[in-house]
Amino acid sequence: MDGARHRRVCRARPGPELLVDVQQIEDTLDRANVDRAVLVGASYGGLVASEFAARRSDRVQALVLASALPIGWQPDRRAAFYMRAPLALSPLFVMGAPLRLYPEVAAAYPELAARWRFFATQGGRVVRAFLSPTRTARRVRWAAAHRFADPSAITAPTMIVTGERGLDRVVPPEVTACCAHGLRDVRHEVLPRTGHIGIVTRPDAFADMVSTFADERRAGTSSKPSPAGIGVVA
Repeated sequence: MDGARHRRVCRARPGPELLVDVQQIEDTLDRANVDRAVLVGASYGGLVASEFAARRSDRVQALVLASALPIGWQPDRRAAFYMRAPLALSPLFVMGAPLRLYPEVAAAYPELAARWRFFATQGGRVVRAFLSPTRTARRVRWAAAHRFADPSAITAPTMIVTGERGLDRVVPPEVTACCAHGLRDVRHEVLPRTGHIGIVTRPDAFADMVSTFADERRAGTSSKPSPAGIGVVA
């Protein structure tokens, strides 16, 4: 969903934005005429995907949580610092982001020229797709205070994907691993030479991992025809 439509939907639907995001997944599946999907949630999107999978297990064929925040997550000291004055402190956050991401970008792109092309390309996308610091802080507060559904209600087979230990300086792999708590059918995979943004630095490798998992799950389910797809919440 494009940013303008997302803002219109949020204004039309009062309440915590996380629940608006959850409803958007269902709306998107309905519009696409998809009964059940392999749902992929990355970072904050992992909270949204997990909540949808718990509330609407009948519509989730499989669940992938990539560098995701686990249910029950609370902002650490660094996040709490920026949340005190998100707009005023946003320049400091933006200046620090390349330093946090550089080790994993260097691991994914050993050649210096390719590395800087990546930074230039993604930097341009960040500038064009403005992210509101105030709204981001509000979403984090809602997520921290939200009463999530019981994760044991998630019946879909789940794959947790993390980067390598030491490369993810946003959500460490050991934090994402907590997503497994309460799940019935779960496995953990590491995407080599990545940290928090492996879906961006190594998209082909990530897509192959998700496709293989989805194919395995489809092979293990009923052959009864049913519209299905893959959806990503980032």
